[in-house]
Amino acid sequence: MAQYPKSDAVPQMATGYPTGPPPPPSLGIQSQVPMKWSTGLCDCFDDVGNCCLTCWCPCITFGRIAEIVDRGTTSCGASGALYTLIAALTGCQCLYSCAYRSKLRALYGLPESPCNDCLVHCCCETCALCQAYRELQNQGFDVALGWHGNMERMQGGGMILPPPVQGAMMR
Repeated sequence: MAQYPKSDAVPQMATGYPTGPPPPPSLGIQSQVPMKWSTGLCDCFDDVGNCCLTCWCPCITFGRIAEIVDRGTTSCGASGALYTLIAALTGCQCLYSCAYRSKLRALYGLPESPCNDCLVHCCCETCALCQAYRELQNQGFDVALGWHGNMERMQGGGMILPPPVQGAMMR
């Protein structure tokens, strides 16, 4: 049997409660626990205005999403025009937009649900664009303002943005 030295100090009992405040969040480090999408894929009518815009002119919704996800390195107009050109020439704009869904998921640690990003966009492009738009709104962006408009709005507001994703597609 092991002999331990005797001590006059009485060890503190563990209570299961933290002894102090939690450490502050580390900037630049994303949580390993995936977050959930703030709205479902088929919750398009949560924002009827965006739903109608996306049904009739998805290039605008896509352009706005791309500008925010790319942190202003591409403009809404350029992304929307490229989306329209791909749609007109090939009909495969869903392959372009699914890349932005992947980037958005990486930025916020969202799960690939309800299925693969490209499958979501190929089967339900309008719903996928609406969901991404709502996600950015629920993350605190006024998507219609674009990246630079949001940066001006947030200046001094203390909003913390997720770090850029390593290896993400950049323009």
